[in-house]
Amino acid sequence: MEDNKLTVRAVERALDILLCFAEATELSLTEIAGKVGLHKSTVHRLLASLEGKGFILRDVSTEKYRLGFRLWELSANLSQTDDPGLLLLPEMERLRDLIGETVSLYVRDGKERVRIQAVQSNQAIRRVAPVGVRMPLYVGASSKVLVAFGEPAVVSDMLLDPDWPASLDRDLFVQQLQETKRLGYATSVEEREPGAAAVSAPIVNRAGRLIAALAVSGPSNRLTLETMQEQAPLIMEAAKRMGTMMK
Repeated sequence: MEDNKLTVRAVERALDILLCFAEATELSLTEIAGKVGLHKSTVHRLLASLEGKGFILRDVSTEKYRLGFRLWELSANLSQTDDPGLLLLPEMERLRDLIGETVSLYVRDGKERVRIQAVQSNQAIRRVAPVGVRMPLYVGASSKVLVAFGEPAVVSDMLLDPDWPASLDRDLFVQQLQETKRLGYATSVEEREPGAAAVSAPIVNRAGRLIAALAVSGPSNRLTLETMQEQAPLIMEAAKRMGTMMK
């Protein structure tokens, strides 16, 4: 009987730890222990168990904890919609607040990409991204992602396309696709329009299928290549988290 009580108490304590993240993105061991009112040694053991099951992630560089991907896998079953534009909107807003730039979601439609969702930056000078806009797959960070991580036939169809712009180098495009696959993300600086830059990462569902391209865009004088390279891990992590929410 005593063992059952201890087991229930351990579960309640573990749930209390998870609930600490309802109002915080990252917390240290000391902060969590203070919130749940337990000794740090006890909290550390519980965190280790939660981390082992994927409910908690630990940043080895900061020694802080945050929610793990397993929770997003469970949350995917809460929604009955298959619309990524609706399902992923809260995560897009979270990324916008973290990075401070406009966040967009693109899907491929034939030889074009379509922006199906956007969360605008709150900054005075920003990249405005209207939903529903269509753009060619030949240029732009999201285009590279949608082609590089899409089905192999997409690449061959594009390279053989009679409408391929004469001003664009096919060999250079192939090199960019290879680099995108190697890095796991793509960047663009004034490729499609002057003064604009973007960085994009693939959203792949739990079955391994490409769902969409997640992009962060802004003025090129603020969103420099160096800045985009620094932000890329955050964007890829957000894209991976979103992928666990998609069936």
